[in-house]
Amino acid sequence: MFIIFFIFGLIIGSFINVVIYRLHVAEELILDRSRCPHCKNVIRWYDNIPLLSFVVLKFRCRDCGERISYQYPLVEFFTGVIFAIIGLKYFNAADMGTWAGAVYYLGVTGALIAIFVYDFLYMEIPSLVLWPAIGWSVAFNLLLDWNNAYFGNNILSSLTFSGTFAGFAAFIFFFLMVAVSQEKWMGMGDAYLVILLGLILGWPQILMALLLAFSIGAMFGLALIVFRKKKLESQIPFAPFLVLGTFISLFFYSNLISWYLDRLRF
Repeated sequence: MFIIFFIFGLIIGSFINVVIYRLHVAEELILDRSRCPHCKNVIRWYDNIPLLSFVVLKFRCRDCGERISYQYPLVEFFTGVIFAIIGLKYFNAADMGTWAGAVYYLGVTGALIAIFVYDFLYMEIPSLVLWPAIGWSVAFNLLLDWNNAYFGNNILSSLTFSGTFAGFAAFIFFFLMVAVSQEKWMGMGDAYLVILLGLILGWPQILMALLLAFSIGAMFGLALIVFRKKKLESQIPFAPFLVLGTFISLFFYSNLISWYLDRLRF
């Protein structure tokens, strides 16, 4: 099952690369065939096999010989890895109740990876990915609550209530930072993004995700300053750190909490 999810992730990762490129250049997202960004020739199907084609072609276009960005195999590989983790953690083929949850997490994972890469490359969060992902999360939270008999019953255990509260609290926090700094500390896109992250993680997991995002972001920014890649006043995209913190919290929240509590006992 691990291999199936990994291969499926490779395929979705390839599609994510297409979405990122076409959103940036404002091209048709789905219907048009993939083309080399340099010579614009249509990419043959056997040159479009995730990971394998990049190795066979030695990271160059077959037609024009221009180098292919390492972004493409990296996105495919890490999407495959995260999909495989979701398969191991949230999916059991014998339990039909896990199927909807696995589909939900696979969907939001694709959106989060697209947001991660797009903001990293272009310092912008694509609304055409963000808002459908928010709608996806709301719909699946309602569905999962209904299947687990939480809908209208135990509101404190409701994914819908927990996710909405977490998203609202995170949004207010980020909105205040945006307003006070006049978007110097944080962009409004980040404030909208944490709505999605709150819906995915719920309360209190969103707190760990934000703490990790700020901590990792601060260390990364400091490293850039030390190595003179950025200045103190330079801006860096923050969505990648929010997404990274979300994945860590999603997969390892219980482990990290247990580790922290064990440290307190000594």
